[in-house]
Amino acid sequence: MALLDSTVVNVALPSIGKDLGGGVAGLQWVVTAYLITLSSLILLGGSLGDLFGRRRIFLIGTVWFSAASVLCAAAPTLGMLIAARAVQGVGGALLTPGSLAIIEASFVPEDRNRAIGAWSGLGGVATAIGPFVGGWLVSAVSWRLIFLLNLPLAATVLLASRHVPESSDPGSGHQVDGLGAALAAIGLAALTYALIEGPSGTANAAVTVLSALIGVAALFGFFVVERGSRHPMLRLDIFRSRQFTAANLVTFAVYAALGGVFFLLAVYLQQALHYSPVEAGAALFPLTVIMLLLSARAGELSQRIGPRLPMTLGPVIVGLGLLLMVRIRPGAHYVSTVLPAVIVFGLGLSLTVAPLTATVLAAVDQRHAGVASGVNNAVARVAGLLAVAILPALAGISGADYQNASVFTAGFHTAVVISAGLTFAGALVAFAGIRNPAREDPQLAACGTGRSCPVSGPPLRHLPADR
Repeated sequence: MALLDSTVVNVALPSIGKDLGGGVAGLQWVVTAYLITLSSLILLGGSLGDLFGRRRIFLIGTVWFSAASVLCAAAPTLGMLIAARAVQGVGGALLTPGSLAIIEASFVPEDRNRAIGAWSGLGGVATAIGPFVGGWLVSAVSWRLIFLLNLPLAATVLLASRHVPESSDPGSGHQVDGLGAALAAIGLAALTYALIEGPSGTANAAVTVLSALIGVAALFGFFVVERGSRHPMLRLDIFRSRQFTAANLVTFAVYAALGGVFFLLAVYLQQALHYSPVEAGAALFPLTVIMLLLSARAGELSQRIGPRLPMTLGPVIVGLGLLLMVRIRPGAHYVSTVLPAVIVFGLGLSLTVAPLTATVLAAVDQRHAGVASGVNNAVARVAGLLAVAILPALAGISGADYQNASVFTAGFHTAVVISAGLTFAGALVAFAGIRNPAREDPQLAACGTGRSCPVSGPPLRHLPADR
């Protein structure tokens, strides 16, 4: 549900802009309002799950998310839609970290990578199929129906929840880090305002600078509070793990690229190549098939050979797919330009996501799975948030530029090159910072099973009893 809504909206953005008004900045806010609350509160959602039960918080988030989706569908103005999207992000922050933490707590280690691979694959399917389903609904009826897709999914979750065991962290404190959550939300919201409204020219320069300063100060205050709190929602000590830190840096680089490109691509296909909403959504459908077929297998491969090679090659292949998108321009044929880029992009993403997720969770103690999942999801959402806020300005896209095919084409090509650079940086981080876990000696694995344990070296002499 959360990943579906991260992408299903993108294909509807031109229709939303036409119906409710607003330039590039307005469309950015439709996406970023959701990401601000999701990013800033997702750590709190992980902590609440560890404290009160992951299954319980997951179900509360599902109901909240569904109710907010109804508000989005009924929004009469762009401002109301943006506000409803912010409320929707709160529900996403409650349900997203719980999903991975439930998997981590429910599966034995030898099955966990495959389960995480399936989770990643289905998440990728939701991410990719969103534009296709959303495009069909926009073309057939209205963009408002894309938000109502969540209702049958939520009903299925509630019906199936009786099969999900409850889990929590018995070592959690009994306090909620409300101050930390508030500082994170204020910091991200203020910084996003400065990044979106400043380049658009709609805000006073002094207001933009003040907003940026408030954002930076609030985020600095957030880290100060977390460092000194007895019950922080962000445990800074988990970053002592080099593996955990490196995996999250890779997450930031890859998801920043994905967030920026997914925001622009569906709009670009409609505005510059004159695809219908359903055609723009269908253009990404091969990505769905690739993720569904390969993500679980990538998880198994990572378990067999270690995560370092998949997490290094995966972002490189993603970057090559992004560079192929430079060939997409008005009048280009789908089969010769869009399809190759989508296929290469999908192969790289399949190779990256499952090993990345499994590495993050394996780097911390199981009882901190909720916090680790929350941190990794927060990193991914903050990366997407910043990319959507910054990338259009870096690429020279502002105001009504998305309605000008030639200007939008030049800006889109610049954006995909920047995004490819991010994925290549992520590959370098993975190569330098990710380490494969030590393999267990199969002979030593026999110890404690009732069989003899071989010991290297010469046999020991028998010593007298008094020695």
